[in-house]
Amino acid sequence: QVELAESGGGSVQAGGSLRLSCAVSRFTPQTYCMGWFRQAPGLEREGVAVIDRDGSTVYGESVKGRFTISKGSANDDTLYLQMHSLKPEDTGMYYCAARGGFNCPLDQNRFGYWGQGTQVTVSS
Repeated sequence: QVELAESGGGSVQAGGSLRLSCAVSRFTPQTYCMGWFRQAPGLEREGVAVIDRDGSTVYGESVKGRFTISKGSANDDTLYLQMHSLKPEDTGMYYCAARGGFNCPLDQNRFGYWGQGTQVTVSS
């Protein structure tokens, strides 16, 4: 069974940076479409970024130019999300997800495997 475990969340002031990690078990990230999603209190979960098997990426409009999604090397079964220039509106629970089918859409409804999430809080 696929297992995903996020880490790296925390509290940071606006303008700061964080790097989230998602440790993957029982499969190789390079063979799956993987993504980061987030959910703020009272709001629906939204797509942050996805990365396909060939390394192609798609970002949500609100994070373009500030966040970078990446997969570890062949011996590093980890998904990363580097976040710079953080804003208070980036606050939320961040989830790692994996999808085994074709295509790699920035759509939470297309992902079947999820981690428990890691909290990011950005203060002004």
